[in-house]
Amino acid sequence: MMEIELNGTPHMILISQTVYGLIATLDLLGMRLAVAVNREVVPPQLWPQRILKELDRVEIVRAIGGG
Repeated sequence: MMEIELNGTPHMILISQTVYGLIATLDLLGMRLAVAVNREVVPPQLWPQRILKELDRVEIVRAIGGG
């Protein structure tokens, strides 16, 4: 296990966890999301390849529609 910062809070994940794997463990698959790692936006097509490292700062924002 290793620690990252997820939306400003410490969060433990598996070593070699990908962005896609993190989103899956958070039950966010299928939702409209924007993800940044260390202030760099990671496009959805790169989530399966982007491996997270110890102390990475991950921000996940979910789009919510309304009127």
